[in-house]
Parts: sequence; structure tokens; C-alpha cells
Amino acid sequence: MAAPLILVTRGSPLALQQTRDAAARLEAALGVTTEVRILTTTGDRQAAWSLEKQGGKGLFTAELEQALLRGEADLAVHSSKDLPTEMPAGLEIAACLPRQDARDVLVRRADVPTPRRIATGSPRRRAQGRLTFPDAEWTELRGNVDTRLKKLAQGDADASYLAASGLDRLGIAAWDGLAFERVDLARMVPAAGQGAVALQCRAGESARFAAAGCARTTFSVTVERLFLAKLGEGCHTAFACHHAAGRVHLFRDDFGRRDVDFPAADLPSADVLADRILRDLRLRP
Repeated sequence: MAAPLILVTRGSPLALQQTRDAAARLEAALGVTTEVRILTTTGDRQAAWSLEKQGGKGLFTAELEQALLRGEADLAVHSSKDLPTEMPAGLEIAACLPRQDARDVLVRRADVPTPRRIATGSPRRRAQGRLTFPDAEWTELRGNVDTRLKKLAQGDADASYLAASGLDRLGIAAWDGLAFERVDLARMVPAAGQGAVALQCRAGESARFAAAGCARTTFSVTVERLFLAKLGEGCHTAFACHHAAGRVHLFRDDFGRRDVDFPAADLPSADVLADRILRDLRLRP
């Protein structure tokens, strides 16, 4: 009997659910067995840190990536939006699972229709949220999904933003004392990779796992990460990029929101088109 595929993941409820989803896809597509190993990342240990001030790069991924590089695992399972733009040498994204709802959700206290104190550690959400709530005070809120919802319900803030996909994967559609509003893409562009789960492997091994992924999602996430790389942005900046249905939606503080056609169907043409779009926006020479 073949040895099981070793999957490494963080231990949060959301990370574990994503890994269960990944294991099911791998077992169904490849006819393999899987074994899950839980690792604690720096971001998990330093719950009091400000992700923005720490830079955010690799805080939730580095320990998983090191396990791959040491040969202790076959795949690392990540929220795609948490992966740094530049991965360590020797690693690559093998595939992404089918994308779920990429939108953000405004979660607010039910008795506060217009929030005055909004908690989020995301510069992207804060920059776009200010367009809707220009008079609000902004603060940070750390912790897993349950922790943040409990803090909101007890009055630590009037509102916060959470990823719709995370709530959906955890089966959370309601919470006592809180109201949930999915924010349309016209009001808030998601983070690159939001809503997608990435399977990361050692370089040259992607073909082993590609059948377990979704080609459309993998291409969209690759396009979004391409824009991140070309602009030198990271997952904890105010930059947003979302690719869907032949269009790319961009947001950054200095140029605001841009929605552009993106008919590229493969990576070489996507690379050329991304350069042209950025030149048209005067963001690259």
C-alpha cells in the first residue's frame, strides 16, 4: 500500500476545514490516502502582533513551507491570500481548490446600523471601507473567526470585515447580536487569492497534484498574484486585485478602483497584458 500524502496546515478551525476539503479532493481525484499534520506558525503564536506593522510576510506560512523544503510533507494547505508574493526558492503552487465566494462580509452589531468603530487589521479593507464609512474610527482585531465574532458581540467594536468564504466553510450564517452583509464587488475589491485554497508543493512536483485542483481558479489566482508581483505589493497592503469572467478589478489608494477587460487565457499572454494595463495606468514605465 502506498504511503499517504502528508498535508501540513495551521490548527485554526478554518485552516483545518480547508485541509479536510483539500484531502477529500486529493483522495477523490488521485486515489490516494492522506495524513494531516498541524503546525503552529509565528502568526499563531504572536496573537497580539499588528500584522500591518510586522509586515505580514510569511507569518502564517513560513513553518509550513519549511516542512515542505525539509521533505517532511508533500503539500502545504494555505488560504491563497496569505501566501507571500515571493515564495521561497524550491516551492510553487501546485493547484487551487474551486474558489468560493470571494467577497468580504461586513459584520456589525445588530443594534448599530451605522458603525462608528470598525475593527480590521487589513489595510485593503480599511482603505476601501473608508469610502463607505468616512467618519468611522478604525482599529485592529486579531484572532480566528469565532474569536473575532465573540469580540464584536461583546462590544469591542461596532463592526468588522471577514471573508465570506471563511464564514461559508465554517457554516456560520448568523451570530447572536450580529448582522451580516455581503459587500458587493463594486464596493470592495477582494484581496488577491481571496476565497481560494492553495496547495503548495516542491518545485517540479505540481503535475502530481494538478488533477485535484480547479484550473479556472488556479489561473485566476495566478493572474492576481502576477499583479501583486509586478507592483511589488504584498498580502498586507492596501492593494486589491480580483480576476473573474474575463475582467480584472484593481484597487490601490493612489489610483482608486479600476475595472479592465482581461481576455488572456494563458500565462504568457496574461503577463504581457498585465504589463500593458499597468503602463496604461502609468504604474509602470
